[in-house]
Amino acid sequence: MMKKIFLAVFAVASVMPAAAQDTYENARLLGGDLNGTARYVGMGGALDALGADISTISTNPAGIGMFRHSTVSLSLGVVSQQDAVKFDNLGKTNVSFDQVGFVYSMPSGRQSFLNFAFNYHKSRNFDQLLSAANRLEATSMNKLAYEKSELGSDANGGYALDFNEQGDVMGYRDNVSNERAWQYTQWDYLTFNTFSYNATDNEKVYAEADAYNFDRAHRGWIADYDFNVSGNLNNRVYLGLTVGLHDVNYKGYSQYSEGIVTADGRDGGVLTLEDERHIDGTGFDIKAGAIFRPFEESPFRLGVSIATPTWYDLTSSSATTLYNNTNPDIYNWGNDKGSNSESYEFKYYTPWKFGLSAGHTIGSDLALGLSYEYAAYGSSDTRVNTGYVDAYGYEESCSDETMNANTEVSLKGVHTLKLGVEYKPTPETAIRLGYNYVSPMYQETGVRDTYLNSIGNMYSSTADYTNWKGTNRLTCGFGYRYQQLNLDLAYQYSTVSGQFHPFQAEGAVATDVSNKRHQVLFTIGYTF
Repeated sequence: MMKKIFLAVFAVASVMPAAAQDTYENARLLGGDLNGTARYVGMGGALDALGADISTISTNPAGIGMFRHSTVSLSLGVVSQQDAVKFDNLGKTNVSFDQVGFVYSMPSGRQSFLNFAFNYHKSRNFDQLLSAANRLEATSMNKLAYEKSELGSDANGGYALDFNEQGDVMGYRDNVSNERAWQYTQWDYLTFNTFSYNATDNEKVYAEADAYNFDRAHRGWIADYDFNVSGNLNNRVYLGLTVGLHDVNYKGYSQYSEGIVTADGRDGGVLTLEDERHIDGTGFDIKAGAIFRPFEESPFRLGVSIATPTWYDLTSSSATTLYNNTNPDIYNWGNDKGSNSESYEFKYYTPWKFGLSAGHTIGSDLALGLSYEYAAYGSSDTRVNTGYVDAYGYEESCSDETMNANTEVSLKGVHTLKLGVEYKPTPETAIRLGYNYVSPMYQETGVRDTYLNSIGNMYSSTADYTNWKGTNRLTCGFGYRYQQLNLDLAYQYSTVSGQFHPFQAEGAVATDVSNKRHQVLFTIGYTF
């Protein structure tokens, strides 16, 4: 019997109105790039105690209190990913609008100032190409779905298969329940309705694969809009407060293919999962900071800062298709392809962030900066919308405790170290160097666990995940001042490696991947 030659469009049934997302999808929103003005980037971001740069508005708000004159600045850049191959019309080199802002400074005493500032900057540039290919050893994604169905219930980490009223194969909580198991993901659903159920013999089946190939194009950004008020008290104490608004616009498009092989070694064809994921929404946070000059006769400064969680209100949507290009002479059942799409709203709260910094100037020629930040990413809170609206019209939510437990063991506390130096050979010119290190966010044993009894699992449309390691950034820059005009140029090289996993299973061989990125950034500023 030949496979049916038509497009099977499957609707996800028995879906609860509440929704959440899984650990690895949400982790895209954690952390940030080293980005802002060219001076800030050129010094590795180590300006939290030195201040007087608008980019400190989002790291140590007290840095805005160092301004004694009003200023406006704009930054543009070019970002290029090394060793990347164009995919989905995304090239390895892209232009970026990175920053625009102003500081309004007014004296409030003989040596005191009250400053107001606004700054836009791109805290995350999602543009990235990711490719991986490797072997599979006696496993496949459709075998993983099969093994979950063998567990028989959500209590055991799987589901019980049966048909719904529309004739689709569904994964239920157990053999007597009519509620969909949360372990029955979107890709599980497509697997059974496109390939892994033989309606002719009325039995579930699976086929192993010997290799996989994966490509994904990430696009988009997180745009930060920061509003600041700060003060300078007698040129000894600087205080600042920033309210930040965050705009998320993420798109990822991926293709994952498996080379199916029979038990006797014959070529069984290919199964390909194609997915497009969008994450959109807004968030806000509050940041506070202080800078102190502990010694009246010394320019040495100490800084402290704290940032609340970013409280995100998000919408995630996906459109997923499974193409069944297996050999019809061997696998003579199923459909040529199946598709589904989902859209849901959820909330996500990032962890608190804490910072310490030090800065020192020697005469008017040399500035040295050191900054440290810490955030416990394992404490991030994935939340489920309950459907209830409070008296202010805001939809209430509760923590997805099961997914948060996975986050706690898959992510960890992240340390960020920033070092920077600026030397002025003449009053008009400046040379800058910097180093920036971000420790790994992911545990080496972290896993995108599709056996979890979490509603975040049910909305998963892909199974891959990458455990990225630490990020190293080397920077340099040059500045030139002509009267009230400032021109700054910076270069940044960042590199991070990791291990890509096609899905959670023994025999799914991980692939070493990396993201090496070059950035050139230009800032024009005017002081008045």
